[in-house]
Amino acid sequence: MGDLDRVRWRCRRGLLELDLVLAAFLGRGYGRLDAAQRRLFDELLDWPDNDLLDLVLGRREPEPRFRAVVEMLRAGSGPAPAGGADALRSV
Repeated sequence: MGDLDRVRWRCRRGLLELDLVLAAFLGRGYGRLDAAQRRLFDELLDWPDNDLLDLVLGRREPEPRFRAVVEMLRAGSGPAPAGGADALRSV
């Protein structure tokens, strides 16, 4: 299993909202991370689903070392899908 396949598998979560955010990030932003940021992203994937979702949604502030990666997750690292939020609801 390649590195990207391993990360993709780890991004499958128990919360649909988190699955959507992480899948979008893998498609649009993961490739922009340097090696250190990828290690930090991998550490974030060890977090429980609810805590990670709170970080992504801004209900919790990240530790300084995670800040850049979390900001990329929050931004979605790219344009919203066609149809905006309604498209996400239909997934």
